Amino acid sequence: MNTETLRDIWQRLLADPHKSWVLFEHGTCVVLTAPEGELAEQATGILREFGPVHAGSSAGDFGMIDPEDVEGWVVTGQHNDVLTYVGPDEPGDRSQIAVGLCGRSKRHRDGTELNVVHVEDGRG
Repeated sequence: MNTETLRDIWQRLLADPHKSWVLFEHGTCVVLTAPEGELAEQATGILREFGPVHAGSSAGDFGMIDPEDVEGWVVTGQHNDVLTYVGPDEPGDRSQIAVGLCGRSKRHRDGTELNVVHVEDGRG
């Protein structure tokens, strides 16, 4: 999925224009509830800590949200403000486990590669 598509999806999902968030290459978004300084740097620090999956720990846990306004799913993890978008054509099937594992895998890649592709600064 290309960056423009991901950016547009997250802009619809996070419709509040005063919300600051940072998008990473594989679809993970870090919402900054207390944005300070350089937003990409702040989000990268959060994702570095809470993005990578560690088997047997809470870092491997996930939940799934089925948004009303966007096709696909949002996969959650151990940090409430780290969210990963999974498109309807990405998982092998549409079961909760397949979607969750796909999102967790994407979050892990983003949490280890840390490639920022978009910054949304809602601080005004």
